[in-house]
Amino acid sequence: MGIDTLITGGTGYMGRALVPALIARGHRVRVLARAGSIGRVPKGASAVTGDALVADSFASALDSGTTLVHLVGTPRPTPSKAAEFERVDLASIRASVDAAKRSGIAHLVYVSVAQPAPIMQAYISARQAGEAAIASAGLCATILRPWYVIGPGHRWPIALVPFYAIAEWFPATRESARRLGLVTLSQMVAALVRAIETPPAAGQRRIDVAAIRSA
Repeated sequence: MGIDTLITGGTGYMGRALVPALIARGHRVRVLARAGSIGRVPKGASAVTGDALVADSFASALDSGTTLVHLVGTPRPTPSKAAEFERVDLASIRASVDAAKRSGIAHLVYVSVAQPAPIMQAYISARQAGEAAIASAGLCATILRPWYVIGPGHRWPIALVPFYAIAEWFPATRESARRLGLVTLSQMVAALVRAIETPPAAGQRRIDVAAIRSA
């Protein structure tokens, strides 16, 4: 029997790739979407009308058997979007945590970001606050920490691959290069599927770049 999943951000970059992968493996997939975005819900998934920033709008769609997958985030994050990280990224995970706690869900899967890092401090701060909210709520959760996910429309960092290879040669930069390494969209989807299908017994676990690549 498949796992009941509700995905926030299911019409976005990662969501559009994850939904068909879950459906192909026999899982029940529902996607949270505002009324005006119902038409963007991937084929095969059921639409749940609601707002990812408002817990009351989707808490009733959750129960003790649900895995909530939180993919909401500001598209193409840059340092200039600090206000959006607070308004969208952080507010949405706090809403998900609130809804999850009230409903007693089975498992929360949250895409955070690799850390620490020398750049994107506002983005990292928002994601750290999201992780803290999960921990404070005592939820059973899996937190994935990619740095940049390469895929359609998101390929420019491929030019940095030689620099990553050089950095991994030197002991002083090796750990940072690996922690902040690039992953592909297919690797990310595989890691998400694995996380959904093998939840932790309790508490929170974190999956870093190396583990995402191995999925």
